[in-house]
Amino acid sequence: MSTPFFPGFDVRRFALGDATIHAEVGGSGPPLLLLHGYPQTHVAWHRIAPTLARHFTVVAPDLRGYGDSVGPGGDPLHIHHCKRTLGGDQVALMQALGFERFAVMGHDRGARVGYRLCLDRPEAVSAFVSLTVVPTETMWQRAGMAFGLKAFHWYLFAQPFDLPERMLRAHPGYFLDWALRNAVLKVDAVTPEALAEYHRAFARESVRHAMVEDYRAAASIDLQHDRDDLAAGRRIACPLQVLWSASTAGAPDPVETWRAWADDVEGAAVDCGHLMAEEAPDEVLAHVLPFLQRHA
Repeated sequence: MSTPFFPGFDVRRFALGDATIHAEVGGSGPPLLLLHGYPQTHVAWHRIAPTLARHFTVVAPDLRGYGDSVGPGGDPLHIHHCKRTLGGDQVALMQALGFERFAVMGHDRGARVGYRLCLDRPEAVSAFVSLTVVPTETMWQRAGMAFGLKAFHWYLFAQPFDLPERMLRAHPGYFLDWALRNAVLKVDAVTPEALAEYHRAFARESVRHAMVEDYRAAASIDLQHDRDDLAAGRRIACPLQVLWSASTAGAPDPVETWRAWADDVEGAAVDCGHLMAEEAPDEVLAHVLPFLQRHA
């Protein structure tokens, strides 16, 4: 079975320990794992996945707890939703498909899972593309008034259980619409069909809880994992491409930021807002295709 978002892809479910991961798989060639961000699902890739599938075997999962993937509830240390755990899901998923080594492209939360994979499992990742993300430790160091006003959910979702969950429960549809509008420069970037899918997922309490736990992890255990890597001198060994929104002009150069973490970095700004793969699919493909064809 395939879906209208990913023509020709197979819909699959994988029971992987304490999580069941929903994914769509299609195309042929070297394996490429696509990891979406908040508050989306794997549908976030629908404007570029079909083109990528002409060159790669594309695997587009929902992160644990997001979309149609399921996992356990939160725990006091947020281990169940930390990026190390989410990355472990993805290694197990790719191994279940027969891939021991693969390229990764991640956006937002998915990019944080992606760079954690690069650091934790360097033997598994051949190349990494990061969309709109700098490392979590760096992000918290730089966070100030402008960031807090624009991305207030980082602080709201990091609050203890169950304050954010109760607040989201009051009007989840309104919150999701507001979050997506706040993330784009092009008002029609998210198609009505994709928006309906995001609403379908976000309407479920378990999905909202998983998203909140993801952010709780980012303010605690993920941050500690980053600091441990920095102290130990661990670096991303695979080639890395970073793309960022041109609307962040004046911010520190993301390429230089990532060079503190990685050995081989290139990158560029893209004229769009935060939801790159939906707002500027042609520009994203123009950058990522040559990079992945060289390194995947």
